[in-house]
Amino acid sequence: MISFHISATGHSLNYLPEYVAVWQGYFEEEGLKVTADVPRPWDLVLTALREGTAQAALGGIWVPSMYLGRSTRFTPFAQVAARAPLAIVGREDPVAFRWDTLPGKVVLMKGSNGASVGLFFKLCLREQGVDPQAARYIQDLDGAMLSELFSGGMGDYLVIDYPNALRMEADGRGQVVQALPVTGGNVPWSVYYAEGESDPDRRKVQSRFAAALNRAMQWVRGRDPEDYADFLAATFPGLPIEISIAAVRTYVAHGMWTTPRIDPEAYTRWQRGIADGHLVTAPIPYDRLIDPVPTSGWQ
Repeated sequence: MISFHISATGHSLNYLPEYVAVWQGYFEEEGLKVTADVPRPWDLVLTALREGTAQAALGGIWVPSMYLGRSTRFTPFAQVAARAPLAIVGREDPVAFRWDTLPGKVVLMKGSNGASVGLFFKLCLREQGVDPQAARYIQDLDGAMLSELFSGGMGDYLVIDYPNALRMEADGRGQVVQALPVTGGNVPWSVYYAEGESDPDRRKVQSRFAAALNRAMQWVRGRDPEDYADFLAATFPGLPIEISIAAVRTYVAHGMWTTPRIDPEAYTRWQRGIADGHLVTAPIPYDRLIDPVPTSGWQ
């Protein structure tokens, strides 16, 4: 049995296939003993890779993108989440929401645990024909703090993770005016990456990891989450079970968990957002950053 440790930037519902693969024994069937931790602060995942205490980090592809050619080479080799698990919370009826009314509005979105939320929201604005600079942002605070302040009247919109947006709506503290897993399109949101360049031995292990992850994705897509509600409740004790079930149904219906392969078209789209956020000087070609070999069996 080969030990395979993941240092993750969070413990999240959109990582569900990984947890299912452990629970169902899929990793073990591939000869892997998979463990995971969530260090604080989140960037300690990079230390774990450099020191060799983790075989993969799990998080945003913007990290290996901005490090490429500047510092340590981090190589993405698989994805777990193919859509942004975010929502825009407002105060109006959702049918009244229009992207072109956002100029001049104050948008709250967390910036304390990475860059993905702001990068994606601004990418969506540009794709909707809205200049991101026309809106105003409160972006340097923790998400829980911003949620509390939004409920108290701060700002016009809040960009937050989808499950907690559903909880705010259920509590009467706002309206989900855009569910971005539904309307936001595909991007390689959460990926696994390793330190350094790939080699044949490492690829063999990563391929076995991806095979188990793919089986777990198929398992999740083939079942209603009510059928494994006890597992969801135990894995995400901070979320009401009805919220977890609703979010999983939405994720499955709209392609959150399709394949461990990082899709080139979705990658190219996300690279535009990363470049527009000035984390890279220009979008990075797929074959310069991604190792496609471990997931070459899936399209």
